[in-house]
Order: sequence, then structure tokens, then C-alpha cells
Amino acid sequence: MTNTQAVVTRFAPSPTGFLHIGGARTALFNWLYARGRGGKFLLRIEDTDRARSTPEATAAILKGLDWLGLDHDGEVISQFERAERHAEVARELLAKGAAYKCFSSQEEITAFREKAKEEGRSTLFRSPWRDADPASHPDAPYVIRLRTPEEGETVIKDEVQGEVRIGNAQLDDMILLRSDGTPVYMLAVVVDDFDMGVTHVVRGDDHLNNAARQMGIYTAMGWPVPVYAHIPLIHGPDGKKLSKRHGALGVDEYQKMGYPSAGMRNYLARLGWSHGDDEFFTDAQAKEWFDLSGIGKSPARLDFKKLENICGQHIAAGDDAALLQEIEAYLAAAELPALTAAQKDGMTRGMYCLKDRAKTFPELLEKAQFILTETPIVPDEKAQKNLDPVSRGILAALTPHLQSASWSREELEGVTARFAEEHDTKFGKLAGPLRAALAGRAVTPSVFDMMLVLGREETLLRLEQAAASEVA
Repeated sequence: MTNTQAVVTRFAPSPTGFLHIGGARTALFNWLYARGRGGKFLLRIEDTDRARSTPEATAAILKGLDWLGLDHDGEVISQFERAERHAEVARELLAKGAAYKCFSSQEEITAFREKAKEEGRSTLFRSPWRDADPASHPDAPYVIRLRTPEEGETVIKDEVQGEVRIGNAQLDDMILLRSDGTPVYMLAVVVDDFDMGVTHVVRGDDHLNNAARQMGIYTAMGWPVPVYAHIPLIHGPDGKKLSKRHGALGVDEYQKMGYPSAGMRNYLARLGWSHGDDEFFTDAQAKEWFDLSGIGKSPARLDFKKLENICGQHIAAGDDAALLQEIEAYLAAAELPALTAAQKDGMTRGMYCLKDRAKTFPELLEKAQFILTETPIVPDEKAQKNLDPVSRGILAALTPHLQSASWSREELEGVTARFAEEHDTKFGKLAGPLRAALAGRAVTPSVFDMMLVLGREETLLRLEQAAASEVA
């Protein structure tokens, strides 16, 4: 690739299930690399496996990418719909002598491998039709195989794995076109990447061996080989391959658990890639800093504590309106009741005191219970202990002082401080009953923040109700 050539990356998932967290990170790496260089990020659905590919899985992938904020350029490409183009290239390779017709049956290939295994020889199948005279070809079904060099080696210059050398003697003449005329996945990937102008193939290192075989097609067609970067897979905290026992595998589950998308992008970017000691960064910084050289060779380990820490920082730094919009999307994804107009209004006013130290949206909504709950307030068990007869009496005595106060933090703090002094007590003794009266909780945002967000009328109503319930 020349320095003047625009960067084009792609994400090519198979629509056989949800968008895996590992796939999401691969998509993110491709997105960051392209976006940071003014290039294109393309999306291709590799739906050639018709038995396992479903429209529902495709929709889930698109929805997951949308939640993560990974926008793509152009239309979504269906690999299946390009089957004729793939077959055309196979026939072109055949015509130039870079491929050949193989008439060996599956039974013959199986018998060869079983015998080779018994004799301790390589089970790599070498077709007897590779150099056969076309005049000897029978009138029978055949596959088209790539004519792989039998000597020398294939060198993969990988941006993550370094220089990887594979002896050509270890590579078979892979099938390009099946006997029914359908192209294989390995051919389809190369043709699609070339036709889409992909310059950088960034994918999981489980595809590393595929690269050596796919390079044979590029070479035979005279096409430029893209820059390869095979990234290590994600492991669980125990160092083993990520599985359900480690937690959620699908991106949709993370949205349902209430993680903010900006926090997920930040954490996934940092999972296997580093920029110095930077842990928390914005999208703009990630696009500017991300480079393939920063990707490590060892598998990254998913760490939920780090994820929550990063997400908490993004919630705290988030735009209030954007956070509220994402909270609404979270509630819909988790199939929880939507916010009412009044609740959204209250959340908008109170976001400044809700988002600090909340690591997930459920935590933020728990802090917002004083906004989301309806009167009369029903205190939980811990809060109920702060509403004994003495405490209710204190609330009854405090309420008239607040009625005449101007509704500012400075004034509210002053009124309560003077009240505490007059009653020979400390504000700490007032805080518990006030929290219980205003939120029905023992742990809440600042009492004064709650008063300011609720407003004079609602605050006084809740204090009066809490005080009067002593008599009821």
C-alpha cells in the first residue's frame, strides 16, 4: 500500500447469532483505524452459510454496532449475493492455469487420508489431477482447486504477529469452487476484500492460517495483498477462552446491563491495545492515538471491575441530554418501564447530581429514586429507622423554616444550619430523616441537591407527609 492510498477497513461478521463482544472489539479496531485516518469503514455480512445465517442475527449485529456508535460507510454488503462474482474469479484462475479441475471423490480423499494416517505419512491431500492432461478428464463432477506452490514458503507480514513464515509444503490445493458450482468462503473473502478496495484486514488471530492460503489467490490474480493485522482473542479473567461462565458474550447484554456505549468503546479499545498509560479517553483521542503497533500479541483478559470504572468515568463526564437519551434506550432494551414526561423533566434537572460515582445506568437510576418515586413516599427498611417519632418531630419543626426560605443552596444550607444550632444538634442528625422523607432511602444524593431538584412545593409536601405520618 502506498502512503497516498486511502485506508479502507471492514468488519465481516457471520450472521449466525448475536454480536460477540470479541467481534465488537474487532469492529471497533477497524472503525478507529479508518476514522483516525480519514478512511472508510465498510460492513460485510458473510452469510454464505445459508443453514445457519438468519435475518434475525443480521439485525442483531446491526443493532449492536448502532448501539456502540460504530457507523459504517456505504451499503451493507451481502457475501451470498455476490456468489456469481466469486465463481467468475474461480473460472478466471482456471483459465490462467492458476487453478485446475479435480475429479477426486470425497470417498477417494477420505481413503487416502486414512491410509496416510495408518502409515504415519502426512494426510495433506495432493490431487492426482493437478498435472493431468485435460484430454484425460472424465465427464464427471469436479471441483476447482487453487494450484498452490509446492516449494518455498509463504510469508505473512503481520502488523501484530510480526513476520510469519509457512512452508508451502504444508498448504494444500484448496478448493475454490465446489462440484455444485458454489464458491467457498475462503475465495469469497478475498474477492470481496479486493472488490471493496480493502487495504487493511484487521481480524482475530484465529484467521492467521487462513491468510497464507488466501494470499495464494491474491498472488495468482495479480492483486495487491492487503496489510494484515491478526489480533489476539479475548479471554476471561482466568486466562481461558471467553465463554458464558465468564459473563455476557453478546454486546446486546451489555446494553441491557446498563453500560454506557462510550464507556464500552473506551474499555474495548483498551482491551488488547494501549497508548502509554492512558486508561480513560474520548472517541476523538482514540481515533487520533489508535495504531496497529499498539496492539499486544497476548490475549486480553475481560475485567468487569475495570469496565465499570471506565464506564463510571464516562457517565460522570457525559453530556446530560445524551445520557438521558441513552438511559431511555437502556430501559427499552432491558424491557423496563419508560420514563414519564415528569420523570424525564426531573432527570434533566437532576442529572448533575446523579451521574457522579454511578458506574452503570441502574446505579444512576437508583440514585434518582427521589425523582422517579411518587408521593406519598414509602421508606425502605433502612430509611424507616430514620423516621422515628423524634425524627418526625424534627421534620415538623424544620418545615416552617424552609417555607419562608429563598430556594437556593446557600439559603437552604443556612436555614438548616441555624435550625440545628437552635436545637443543639448537628446537621448529621437532620440528614437521615431528610433523606428518608425526600427519597425513602438511607443513601441518596445530597439533601440540598434533592431539595433543589424537587423544588419548594414538592420538597415541603414530602416533609409534611413524613412528619404527619407519625400521627396516622
